[in-house]
Amino acid sequence: MSMRMRKKRNFDARMQACGDLLLAKGANGILNMKEAAEHFRALIDFSAAFGNDAPIELEIGCGKGGFICELACKKPNVNYLALEKMSNVILTPMEAVKAQGIENVRFLNIRAECIPCYIPENSLDTIYLNFSTPLPKLGYASQRLTHRNFLNVYKKLLKNGGRIVQKTDDRDFFDFSLEEYKACGFALENVTYNLHENGNPEWNIVTEYENKWVEKGFPIHRVEAVVIK
Repeated sequence: MSMRMRKKRNFDARMQACGDLLLAKGANGILNMKEAAEHFRALIDFSAAFGNDAPIELEIGCGKGGFICELACKKPNVNYLALEKMSNVILTPMEAVKAQGIENVRFLNIRAECIPCYIPENSLDTIYLNFSTPLPKLGYASQRLTHRNFLNVYKKLLKNGGRIVQKTDDRDFFDFSLEEYKACGFALENVTYNLHENGNPEWNIVTEYENKWVEKGFPIHRVEAVVIK
């Protein structure tokens, strides 16, 4: 039996305090395509949302927000979107962004399949997929975030030359992803099956999940899939 995450104390007030960071929210924090059609908003005006026309990058599944916070601080001239489908989860990174005074991060509290309802085509420079759930059972393949159903959506949202940057510790999922990228016409660059073989590259932001597996000696797989239109 699955365990539901306990709702955070003073959740509603805390979410309201971070409300200016939230650009999209589904019903109960989750939005499927049917709900998206019923509760459709206009596509997000990023110039208005961020107050500038800097490049836009998206992390799908931001978790506690360590990656997006560090990346945004390192690259203040880039605007970042952090997507997390569960409201109880997304509150943590939203509060972290608030506490650190980070100005170039906004949040989407929706399912990944609904991003075309909010993000204009040809508007993203990069999509980050950090340790997405591999969903190993064969029947769940179409729900993997690197299945061609998702990749064809990402391809429309990314600019020509834009890229998907994926990291995972799951070899089977990685091999599946590489084949899906190829099937959808992406060019593969910087493919590695052991990112930390010679230590951590200075440009790599190590997520909390990643650090746990690296300390145990497990290899981390990484690829950049580039859009060619």
